[in-house]
Amino acid sequence: MRLILGSGSPRRRDLLAQIGVVADEIRPPEIDETPHRGELPRPYCIRMATEKAQAIPLNEGEIVLSADTTVALGRRILGKPDDRDEAARFLRAMSGRRHSVITAVAVRTGDRLWQRDVVTAVKMKRLSDEELNGYLATGDWQGKAGSYGIQGPAGAFIPWIQGSFTAVVGLPITETANLLQAAGYPIWKGSS
Repeated sequence: MRLILGSGSPRRRDLLAQIGVVADEIRPPEIDETPHRGELPRPYCIRMATEKAQAIPLNEGEIVLSADTTVALGRRILGKPDDRDEAARFLRAMSGRRHSVITAVAVRTGDRLWQRDVVTAVKMKRLSDEELNGYLATGDWQGKAGSYGIQGPAGAFIPWIQGSFTAVVGLPITETANLLQAAGYPIWKGSS
């Protein structure tokens, strides 16, 4: 069985490697990630992971794993910022507050689909102007939902989480391993 990773994220590749899983091929899908009008963060995230998995053509014996990570401040989706100003707005909005990070995972083989999502509560410390501007200067906010990655320099801004650390990074490992096993992909194929 060949595993196709429907994501170009190096963080997701690294997380899979933690459980000994290496994708046979990387095929990031090209889909429209615009939220529907009035769409709430969790249903949006689940829809994105599912649409990504369904957008990737599979050959016989292939299984695809796709995921989506969404940062939510209440009912508001904080996506990947378009520029430094938007990144600053997102970070100021989360400064000193709790927000949610939702990561949905979808695994598909043929016409069968397995899906799970994990919601993690995250607290961001109150950011000073110096911290905010210093972080923005790193460029680490680029391409990251909510303008930050907990595994990078912004980790210094996160004193507390409740839930899955790996889900905040981009892939909830426990749930992902369970989905792959449910789909028949051998995770623990070591010698007995």
